[in-house]
Formats: sequence, C-alpha cells, structure tokens
Amino acid sequence: MGGGRTFSRADILESGQIKSISELARTLDVDGAYVARILKLTTLAPDIVEALINGEEPNGLSLVKLTQSFPENWAEQRRQFGFVTD
Repeated sequence: MGGGRTFSRADILESGQIKSISELARTLDVDGAYVARILKLTTLAPDIVEALINGEEPNGLSLVKLTQSFPENWAEQRRQFGFVTD
C-alpha cells in the first residue's frame, strides 16, 4: 500500500509546500485522479490502517476496493470492508 508515501503526501499538502492536488501530481509525475484516490486513504479508520500494515485485512480486501469510494464514517468503513460482521 505504500502507507508511508501516502501520509507524506498528505503532510506535504497540509504543510502548504504544495498548494493543490494538481501541483502535487505534477511534482510526483502522476495522474491527479490517482493522487486524489491515494490521499483519500488517509481518512481510513486507524484500526483499518493498522490491520493493513500488519497484513491482517479481511480476505478479498484489495487496493482496488480501498481506492474506490468509501464512507467517511469509520463504523461504516469497517462494515463495508469486512472488519465487522453484522
């Protein structure tokens, strides 16, 4: 997942060194849509991030699923990604 890179990109935007996602994309020589999808991962619930880092994610959870649209609410994220069974 490149978690360290994801957070460093968010830090760059928050620090004001880079003013927009478009500027960050140009700086990194990647597509702006890709940067936006990856930055969204910084809004995942902390326990989900920890599980991903430790390789403890539920079966079937992939980067493709993570970079698609997901809810901002952490409880809803847990349900959508299979961390909680109803």
